[in-house]
Amino acid sequence: MIVVIDYGMGNCNSIVNMFKKVGAPVCVSSDPQTLATASGIVLPGVGAFDNGMKKLRQTGLLAQIEDAVLRRKIPFLGVCLGMHLLFESSEEGQEAGLGWIPGKVVRFNFSDSKYSGLKIPHMGWNRIAEQKDSPCIDSTRDEDRRYYFVHSYHVLCEESSDVLATTTYGYDFACAVARDNIFGFQFHPEKSHRYGFQLFQKFNELVNGYA
Repeated sequence: MIVVIDYGMGNCNSIVNMFKKVGAPVCVSSDPQTLATASGIVLPGVGAFDNGMKKLRQTGLLAQIEDAVLRRKIPFLGVCLGMHLLFESSEEGQEAGLGWIPGKVVRFNFSDSKYSGLKIPHMGWNRIAEQKDSPCIDSTRDEDRRYYFVHSYHVLCEESSDVLATTTYGYDFACAVARDNIFGFQFHPEKSHRYGFQLFQKFNELVNGYA
């Protein structure tokens, strides 16, 4: 069972619906017993970094989530804010993040005149440039593949090996990360139509492979 963590910050229903479309067993839960039996874990998220970390801690599940992901190596997927929380800190607030991936979250910086006219948040459809192979992204590398973004902050990875894919809005930035069994996507695969469907399909295949 893939468990989408309910901590009051995510677009859970859209994610659950996409997993159901690919035939994956899935539920939304903040119940410790349900999490203990998870074969895959998804952390969605919409909103501010500090509020997200506070709400995640309030679930009382952090130790259990870390045991599942870091010790038992259960496949984990963070989406948008859920990806940001994987990092150590954010310019958006003062709270410490999970710190599973070295680096930080920063706001888009368009102070240079060459970026004049670019608005924050970055909103719309972008192609991505893969930096390494991943079981979560279709290996065909369709050049027309686009994903939907809406965000004002992006991640800076301390180690380039953690960058799965980049995209461009003014400048290039990491829009997908991967470290071992941990994956994060800045874009919203649940809003990205057939290419988002493919991503959920591939993640489900990954989960089945770990089971």
